[in-house]
Amino acid sequence: MANMNVLSRRYAGPDINRIFSEEGRILAERELWIAVMKAQRRLGVPIPPEAIAGYEAAKADIDLDFIRQRELQTKHDVKARIEAFVRAAHTSEQIHKGMTSRDLTDNVEQMQFKKASQIILGRYVSILRHFLDRALEYQDIVLTARTHHQAAQPTLLGRRFAMWAEELLVHLQNFEAFLNAYPLRGIKGPVGTQFDMLTLLGSPEKVRALEEDVAQSFGFERVLDSPGQVYPRSLDYALLSHLSLMGAACESFAKGMRLMSGYELVTEGFREGQVGSSAMPHKMNTRSSERICGFSTLIKMYADGASRLAGDQWEEGDVSCSVVRRIVMPDAIYASDGLCETVLTVLCNMGAYPVVIRKEVERYLPFLASTEILMTAIQAGIGRETAHEVIKRHAVAEAMAMRQEGDTPKLSRRLADDPVFKAAGITEARLRGILTDARHFVGNAGEQIQQVRSRAEPLLQRYGDAARYEPGEIL
Repeated sequence: MANMNVLSRRYAGPDINRIFSEEGRILAERELWIAVMKAQRRLGVPIPPEAIAGYEAAKADIDLDFIRQRELQTKHDVKARIEAFVRAAHTSEQIHKGMTSRDLTDNVEQMQFKKASQIILGRYVSILRHFLDRALEYQDIVLTARTHHQAAQPTLLGRRFAMWAEELLVHLQNFEAFLNAYPLRGIKGPVGTQFDMLTLLGSPEKVRALEEDVAQSFGFERVLDSPGQVYPRSLDYALLSHLSLMGAACESFAKGMRLMSGYELVTEGFREGQVGSSAMPHKMNTRSSERICGFSTLIKMYADGASRLAGDQWEEGDVSCSVVRRIVMPDAIYASDGLCETVLTVLCNMGAYPVVIRKEVERYLPFLASTEILMTAIQAGIGRETAHEVIKRHAVAEAMAMRQEGDTPKLSRRLADDPVFKAAGITEARLRGILTDARHFVGNAGEQIQQVRSRAEPLLQRYGDAARYEPGEIL
């Protein structure tokens, strides 16, 4: 017995699963055949209107058993599905005229990819909105910022969310532009020359009109002019690269959540009845944030797989890419859907612990203020490198005492007692004055939150319904 795709079954939502289900693919193929028939009739091909009506009425009548049996006999999947549709329609054989298998399969796959990608784009718009909501909610919480995972300078917890939001916004805008420009292969025939459709319709103008009609009916703004049997697989690589970049922005958020949770600064949410560890009852693991990182890793792996196919087609085309694409293309979209739903779940359920955050800032503030102390020393006439060396010596000594002996930092006193600082007239009171208000160290953090919000607003307005999306229940 065959096993189901775990990404599809466990993580992807119904909208995405519907698109890539066996029935969903066959339904898309039938919609393409009907669109081509209608265009051919308008352009003079004698297709009876009652035949088109028969195919439209039978569109959802999908006999998977018949299709499998015919494919076993014919060893050709498209031929089996043609026969199944004709059989269901109970009318004359009108579909697939002037078309080859790749006119069907490549265009349908692109229709699936674009439709699914528009759903994913909407999910990321919702994530962006949630990031910015959290940025505003936490804009007054001063946080110890870290570089190289070492305490660096104060920032705002809200600015950290704005940082993640801006990274996502950049990639989201690029993804939107990519989807708007994404071209359909079109009805090009076995080698791309459109010879069969040209023979059927009689003129290049009619062939062009047919392609444009079909493309527009499925939401494509343009059609490739001169592809071969298949559309360039570099388009698959580009699509998955966009998905991996947006996933990476969310992975950065998830890693931040995992690190902050380890210091008990935030929680991703822990519901009543939830279990963190089967052995250690006290644990409240960041299991959803860890899952986000796993999804992002998968998507990057799939993008790498697609990169191996870009530029690998021989002459006008071959099917050497088929087995890889059957896995990496839908699975990357399943994983993206699962990632988005998990990110949204964390953003909706998370919370901050301001008391713990404040205590951490107080603990590190004398060190976080070292750059301003350096500027104060320079203004008092001490050479920059001399001041830097004095501050470093005392700061390292105080940090070691704090870590080894649990002492409260006395950096202000040590610096004021240093001969270099004494000679410059820098007193302990002056140094303590620098430490009285942690918020003044955050620089432009508050303004930056508002700037990111303003930059994101046009996108949020364009996709208002998607921005309001809220996640469902996840495992």
